Amino acid sequence: MEFGGYPLSQLLLLALGLAATGIFAGMLAGLLGVGGGIVIVPVLYQMFTVLGIDEGIRMHLAVGTSLGTIIITSIRSVRAHAKKGAVDWEMLQRWALPVLIGVFIGTAMAAHVSSDGLTLVFASVALIVAANMAFGKDTWRLGSELPSPPVQYGAAGVIGMLSAMMGIGGGTFGVTFMTLFGKNAREAVATSAGLGVLIGVPGVIGFIWAGWGEANLPPFSLGYVNLVGLALIVPLTILSAPWGANMAHAISHKALLRAFAFFLFITSMNMFWRLYG
Repeated sequence: MEFGGYPLSQLLLLALGLAATGIFAGMLAGLLGVGGGIVIVPVLYQMFTVLGIDEGIRMHLAVGTSLGTIIITSIRSVRAHAKKGAVDWEMLQRWALPVLIGVFIGTAMAAHVSSDGLTLVFASVALIVAANMAFGKDTWRLGSELPSPPVQYGAAGVIGMLSAMMGIGGGTFGVTFMTLFGKNAREAVATSAGLGVLIGVPGVIGFIWAGWGEANLPPFSLGYVNLVGLALIVPLTILSAPWGANMAHAISHKALLRAFAFFLFITSMNMFWRLYG
């Protein structure tokens, strides 16, 4: 039996894989405070490979779907942080426009770059993030306070651009930038959570537009955003995040960071192998 040109067994496998992705991403978010996108994109990429989705759109579909999941989880996260008074709303307002401009540029670039190009961007940045997680130190600083507004706006634009191309919420970059310039880690995480909405909404619109009319999309896709992925990943991510948060109190945070760094390293190497192996 087939549906939309795909065997029902493969679609059931996809649904199970998407559900597992949501649980895995949520638990990691709770354990480490990382955004789900940096987990969701490589797992979706592998699942779409198993399903046999056209290699030319595989990474676009993973990135677009991931951006869709970020919207809901970011809203939920920033509201929770706001209740504790940890969000720097003034900074978010200052960063909003340059982030949106960066997302627009990143989405436009993603629409015209090949799937291999997007994969190369993700693999390269993931490798840098893995190295920072494995070997970086909390004491590293580039300054005791945030730099001048033009520097901040430039950084915000780059964060928006790279996040849109990678399908992530910007927290990985935002927290690193803020803490390197002396911002309290708790406030940096809370404020960076708000970047997800700024990145996710225009990013999703852009990826829907870029993939509209694409002939090889799987069933229930709006452009490069798969609705089945959204329906399964978002609620399961929200459900499983508290599980990870509870586990975090029983496991060494440094050991967890290094384990996740190893996951990113293997993911990056696998993507490089697919590109050049």
